[in-house]
Amino acid sequence: MYYWFLNYLTMKKIIFVLLFMATSIAAGAQDNTQSGATRTIFAYGGGFTKEFMRYVIKLTKKDNPKICFMGAATGDNPATITAWYAVCEDLPMRPYVQKVYVASYTETKTFEDNLLSMDAIVVGGGNTLNMMAIWKAQGIDTVLRKAYDKGIILSGGSAGSLCWFQGGTTDSRPKDLSIVHGLGFIPTSHCPHYHSELLRKPLYFDNILKGKLSPGYAIDDKAGIVFENEKYVKSVALDDKNNTYYVSVVNGQVDEKLLPVTEILK
Repeated sequence: MYYWFLNYLTMKKIIFVLLFMATSIAAGAQDNTQSGATRTIFAYGGGFTKEFMRYVIKLTKKDNPKICFMGAATGDNPATITAWYAVCEDLPMRPYVQKVYVASYTETKTFEDNLLSMDAIVVGGGNTLNMMAIWKAQGIDTVLRKAYDKGIILSGGSAGSLCWFQGGTTDSRPKDLSIVHGLGFIPTSHCPHYHSELLRKPLYFDNILKGKLSPGYAIDDKAGIVFENEKYVKSVALDDKNNTYYVSVVNGQVDEKLLPVTEILK
């Protein structure tokens, strides 16, 4: 009788713990749903422009936001950084730069300290493969995931747009365009410079048709796409000649769907 009573008490404790855990998990999931930030990515096909930066400012929904440029794809090239500051000079924002070629002796804050304090992060073009390798070696890929989940706007063009997707084609290796893998925040493939570089489009078609890349989004240099919580929201452009597209396979054939541009950026 005594042992039966002990077993009874033990079972009651186990049931209580399991019920408590289930309630806690459910409450946590509900809190995340209610208070979770909107995850936003603005990907454009080519280089950063004043019009694109105005739009990034708009997406932050803040006055005088802090926006950080990352130029790892060009090796923190001084000319690229100078061009960034020139574009931002008369815009209602506070421009910053996060370099990756740094030393502990001169840096007082971590990558995480800097990047998670921003309202938006803009990634420049260049060598996607090298940029991804450096980010992973430095743990910046993990920091960017935290920024994304926190609701910090992520943006960029060329290498700076390709990095947010599962993968796409890149000129990061000698001789031929090849496939590179990105961070996968947007679970599709991507093709920047869709019409400005003649080899991009047919190679993108071929890779999707052969299953080397998943279906995905193609963007002309002067157009962009806004994603929220990994879902397509809308397309914008600098003029009526640049567009965005969704490329997939339908009945064994490549299907290129034109996505309507809803706003011309001024």
